[in-house]
Amino acid sequence: MWTVSDSDLGTPESEWLASDRLRLLPPVSWRHPDRVVVVAPHPDDEVLGVGGGLRWLAGIGADITVLAVTDGEGSHPGSPSMSADVLGATRRAESEEGLRRLGLVDPVVLPLGIPDGSVADHEIVLSERLCQLLDERTLCLATWRHDGHPDHEAAGRAASTAAALSGSRLLEFPVWAWHWARPESSGGQGFPWSVARTFGLDRRSVRAKHLAIEAFTSQIRPIGPNPEDRTVLPGPVLDRFRRPFEVLFEHGDSVET
Repeated sequence: MWTVSDSDLGTPESEWLASDRLRLLPPVSWRHPDRVVVVAPHPDDEVLGVGGGLRWLAGIGADITVLAVTDGEGSHPGSPSMSADVLGATRRAESEEGLRRLGLVDPVVLPLGIPDGSVADHEIVLSERLCQLLDERTLCLATWRHDGHPDHEAAGRAASTAAALSGSRLLEFPVWAWHWARPESSGGQGFPWSVARTFGLDRRSVRAKHLAIEAFTSQIRPIGPNPEDRTVLPGPVLDRFRRPFEVLFEHGDSVET
């Protein structure tokens, strides 16, 4: 699993923004779905990865449900400042506040309660729960199945299985891949650029997403004075989610050659 440290802040945002790969991506087509189910392995993935899209979908009246796969209680292992239970409750509250800041007035968040870090062990359970929520009229948004974080990848695989069984359309979004991938790489070492699509955000949506990201205090600031209380998402990481656009993949298994 990829992690952030002072010595490894990942691919600089300046490198991504200088890439023709991103500038030349075709736009995503949302197709005005009536219902949307977002698969969030941890509280904040839904806002970081596709918060602007959720704001737009809510604006056209789509019925949005967030499936909270874990409570994110494992983000600060060994912290003496905040127990896992308290951290999980804190992150759930941050997620709901973030969604409200995006314009989801009464966000519907369904907690699944899978242990943070163990989604792969419960992949069948997640897929079965998604099959109960999805149908051919529902758009499913999930983390990319090759994202570089085991929970994200398991969530993407489960969503792919459930979407295929239910006839739901699936769009996957990268989160951790912005850290390890590079613009010039493709296939097994990078993005499936041939199926990548972009969604541009207007100024109000950019502002709303910035405010939504600020709701995740436990992740963007230290939770205490100890080394284990570190900031999980420092500024250079957040820069990759404060852009005026988002990227989604229509078919996560496709590989560009």
